[in-house]
Amino acid sequence: MAESSERKIYLRQAQIGPMANFVYLIGDPATRKLAVVDPAWDVEAIRTYAEREGYQIDKLLLTHYHPDHLGGHMMGQNIEGAAKMLEHVNAKVYVNKHEADGVKQVAGLSDSDLVKVDAGDTVKVGELEVKFLHTPGHTPGSQCFLVEGNLISGDTLFVNSCGRVDLPGSDPEAMYHSLNDTLRNLDDSTVVYPGHAYSSESSTTIGDQKRHNMYMRFPTLDDFLDAMGYARR
Repeated sequence: MAESSERKIYLRQAQIGPMANFVYLIGDPATRKLAVVDPAWDVEAIRTYAEREGYQIDKLLLTHYHPDHLGGHMMGQNIEGAAKMLEHVNAKVYVNKHEADGVKQVAGLSDSDLVKVDAGDTVKVGELEVKFLHTPGHTPGSQCFLVEGNLISGDTLFVNSCGRVDLPGSDPEAMYHSLNDTLRNLDDSTVVYPGHAYSSESSTTIGDQKRHNMYMRFPTLDDFLDAMGYARR
């Protein structure tokens, strides 16, 4: 588990599962309340670790509805995830409103399990405020979580790369705007924690990505689409 350097936030990063997924624990040291981001692959290990650290899980935050982040059936595997976590904790699942139906279908969750959020909404984890950033492109309802100068970026922004845009529901134009409008406008010092361990570095900053990530350096949408092998609609 990697540890954030921030003192007023409890932030842990764990690589879990065969697809190099990162799961995140975001907690408030004062109230001992905790949110789990993308609780998949090993629910018991996640829950046990949180309890051993003295935290109570009361929120599950989903970056997007793919089974390796949420749980569900994928490539012949039945991946455990949010549904199993809800069997053990009293929590709600926070999902972008554009993917609520997909989350229910993929993970077998019900409306009563979900809290549907939109761009700019916030939620409290204890006394910490988490802001939801809608960053479509990889999926229609992909979202990032901004808390105390830290960005959990899911499969939108990786270290020196970005999420795939060739999957069902992907949109390369939306990805360009998510990267080059929404995320590029964050403070350069914002620490970025991606959804997968696709680099030797487990985190980066917005400033570093603006300098080195080619997907955040194309001057126009058409340049971005050309590089991705797409034409403007």
